[in-house]
Amino acid sequence: MLIFKLAYKNLMSAGLRTWLSVSVLALSYILIIFYNGLIEGWNQQARNDSINWEFGYGQLWHEEYDPYDPFTLRDAHGPIPEYESGNLTPILIRPASIYPQGRMQSIVLKGIPSDQTLLEIPTEQLSSSDDGVVKAIIGNRMAKAASLKEGDQILTRWRDKNGTFDALQIEIAGIFQTDVPSVDNGNIWLDIDQLYKLTQLQNEATYLVANAEFNPKEIAGWEFHSQDKLLEVVDSLINSKKAGGIIIYGLLLGLALLAIFDTQVLSIFRRQKEIGTYIALGMTRWDVVKMFTIEGTTNSLLGAAMGAVLGTPLFIYLAKNGITMPEYTQNMNVTIGQTMFPAFGVGLVLVTLALVVGATMIVSYWPARKIAQMDPTLALKGKIQ
Repeated sequence: MLIFKLAYKNLMSAGLRTWLSVSVLALSYILIIFYNGLIEGWNQQARNDSINWEFGYGQLWHEEYDPYDPFTLRDAHGPIPEYESGNLTPILIRPASIYPQGRMQSIVLKGIPSDQTLLEIPTEQLSSSDDGVVKAIIGNRMAKAASLKEGDQILTRWRDKNGTFDALQIEIAGIFQTDVPSVDNGNIWLDIDQLYKLTQLQNEATYLVANAEFNPKEIAGWEFHSQDKLLEVVDSLINSKKAGGIIIYGLLLGLALLAIFDTQVLSIFRRQKEIGTYIALGMTRWDVVKMFTIEGTTNSLLGAAMGAVLGTPLFIYLAKNGITMPEYTQNMNVTIGQTMFPAFGVGLVLVTLALVVGATMIVSYWPARKIAQMDPTLALKGKIQ
């Protein structure tokens, strides 16, 4: 207990030097927790949005389908398998072109049942009016790119199953907001029955979205992709951002640890008489080493306390109100919300605390080892051994 009291007294007597180190450590705590909380919040939002808007509980792809190769779309379709068809939502994709303001723009027509409830796409707006106009819905990015608004009619051209070109006016029945760009960019959504009529591809699909009750098995001509596999792209993006963050807050933490290391070295150099007195009064060399180590480690504990006082109100506010992202992030073709809600879990705080305290303990102990090799007589005289 005496060692702890002496360490605390020595730390407080250092004055401004101590509080500068504590302030930098507190800032390190806040930035590490904030950055990781922001990335974790992004991860949760991106995964949930991707599942709710696009992936469902997995997808059954036609063997010719490759979402990264538009040249496969023409032939990537086949009869909907009968196996557990009630647990699958079919989606048919056909490449097409539209002509907004007299210019041509390549898009894809996606057919989906208007009565589906698995995905959050507002398909209830898809229906044909009495005049025979085919209605469609698009995302806000697509509407902006093509300068379209609700109620507009757009000339659309596509090929049917025989490769014959056909065209008609499609009416924009609704514009939806989504954070998943792959559901929005370049996509025009139709009722799948309407797309069957336009393409003569009755009861065919490019891929099928599974619900929670679907039991996957091998089906000839189709390949099942689990939810985890579909989310690999999101996970890899999040992991790359986490790796980049390690460099940023690692540099900041390194500066704080360097300051503590220098402080320890300076203290051992300037306090040799004090060290010799401690040993002469009966303290062992390793007791003195522990005292100096505790002094350095206490910096991190004081930094944690300061960080809690300053950071807790900020974290509560951000978790409740989120962070509004710049408009350009919506054009990055990644799943990211207009408002990001960081996720600050207890595990994140405890891991950060253990990391900083552990690192501080190491850099405090490293120079203090020299005390164990000191000659008490020379230390009392203030001479370097």
